[in-house]
Amino acid sequence: MSVNKGGAGISRARQGAAVLLACLLWLPMAVAGARPNIVLIVADDIGYSDFGAFGGEIETPHIDALAREGVRFANFHAASSCAPTRAMLLTGVDNHRAGIGSMRELMPLAHRGEPGYDGVLNASVQTIASLLQGLGYRTSVAGKWHVGIEDENLPPARGFDRSVIQADSGSDNFEMRPYLPMYPEARWFRNGERMLALPEGFYSSTFFVDETIDFLESTRSEGKPFFAYVAFQANHLPIQAPAQFIDAYRGRFTEGWAKIREARVQKIRASGLLDSAATLAPGPTQAQWDALTPQEQYFEARRMQAYAGMATAMDYEIGRLVRYLRESGQYENTVFVVFSDNGATAAEPYDNAYGRRWLESNYHRDVETLGEKGSWVAAGSHWGRVSNTPLDGTKFSAGEGGVRVPLIVSGLPAIAAGTVNREFAYITDLAPTLLEIAGMALPVVVDGGQTMTGRSLLPALTGGSAPVYSSGEAIGYEFSGNSALYRGPYKLVRNQPPDGDRQWRLYNISEDPGETLDLREQLPDLYQDMLQDYEDYARDNGVLPMPENYSLAQQVMINTIVFFYLPKYLPYLGIFLMLAVAVYYYRRFTRHRQKR
Repeated sequence: MSVNKGGAGISRARQGAAVLLACLLWLPMAVAGARPNIVLIVADDIGYSDFGAFGGEIETPHIDALAREGVRFANFHAASSCAPTRAMLLTGVDNHRAGIGSMRELMPLAHRGEPGYDGVLNASVQTIASLLQGLGYRTSVAGKWHVGIEDENLPPARGFDRSVIQADSGSDNFEMRPYLPMYPEARWFRNGERMLALPEGFYSSTFFVDETIDFLESTRSEGKPFFAYVAFQANHLPIQAPAQFIDAYRGRFTEGWAKIREARVQKIRASGLLDSAATLAPGPTQAQWDALTPQEQYFEARRMQAYAGMATAMDYEIGRLVRYLRESGQYENTVFVVFSDNGATAAEPYDNAYGRRWLESNYHRDVETLGEKGSWVAAGSHWGRVSNTPLDGTKFSAGEGGVRVPLIVSGLPAIAAGTVNREFAYITDLAPTLLEIAGMALPVVVDGGQTMTGRSLLPALTGGSAPVYSSGEAIGYEFSGNSALYRGPYKLVRNQPPDGDRQWRLYNISEDPGETLDLREQLPDLYQDMLQDYEDYARDNGVLPMPENYSLAQQVMINTIVFFYLPKYLPYLGIFLMLAVAVYYYRRFTRHRQKR
């Protein structure tokens, strides 16, 4: 079901005529070579209702303006973590087929090297950047990469003419240093070469837009369309922003989690993103807030002020990019895609003893300067759940809060401004959508032999009434043992500890997006059918079962030592061992002489 907001007064016949006219005007341009520019914007760990256009109180006026001019997808799903989402975004195929069945940071040792578990993009896939290059596009990426640092996986080998990337799962936003102890260093690359320093006055969101604008302006005379991929670190840990953005929120969020969440729910329902009868996940309660001391409440408000400031700083930079495109005359022929790579996180590394020691040695947590340079703070488990309102679960979970994310598409002439689409859509759909917008015929079969499995959303964007997927089609998902299968309005889902108990559950996420009512006993035949669908998906995509008693926290610790620290310090370890052996034999030789 699609709900049209803003264009609700247009009759179906008049709307159809408008769509047809726009398509007739746009398609000849594509054929003639005047293909649209594409700006692909990925936010990091932004919750479903954080943007103003999706019900949030955070000030995101430029993102909201794009939403008013375009389509908001209310039922769009990504992966529950950054790397698999980026793999599917760039390739249009399942993350296992693309090589990222799991991330190197989290992967069980038994899975390493198995097909689909490279931890980086494999050789069988091509990126949309490579394909757009073949269509004559100039291409750039600025931002978080996290799909491989080998020569064959850095952006120059994956279709990007210009690139500046943060290669890890995240980093500090003001300095070239890691954000967690699992990385010995922060790895940045420019055009495939390791960067040794960041520019003076660096802030990640500003830097990414500076680099994008510089590329677009310096190559504008080429007369070719562009594909600009801007992958922000906002709002990934650590929450950081220039002080002026955080200070603008002083005094806000003091009413607590429950009241902020209630206001979001009302805005979401009023916007048409959610049916009035839809069941919501439970959220933090007012009693929980009232139980805090005044000092604790102040700290909680301050950390959300920092979170909001980081999102607003990103929005400000998006506005700067939009302004450049308007002033340079490129805006009217530019398609914008804005979404979040997964839901908001509830992680709190300070709760881990080792993490706390490392953070306290490298960062401060002064309440008055939370989020500023040198500080480290997370939004915390309660605000994380508020960010994902009205859904259950957070980042890493296959619950809706971990995988259902905001998506905005604008800039196509055929779009009815302000449209809300409630049909299911999936992350693999974006690649074929962008390629079809650029004029490429579908389906796309890449040189490695893989066919993109995603569906083009272009019919949904241009007023088509048919859903992207039929009610009987099954779409599977798995990452680190957290699994889901979507079919029509139904979702089969299973989560590993600590988010779940490894048991399958069945929900109607159209009526119950909060995943509150398990339908296994009410619909046993459907439950069994969808279990079989998942087994088929797992077999066809090479999904491996998780080892018994797998612990994400323990595995991260093991992988940190074995795959991040040992390779860096192995040469020094070798020298140390040689010296130890030399000392051992010297002492042995000395004792032998003394005995003589």
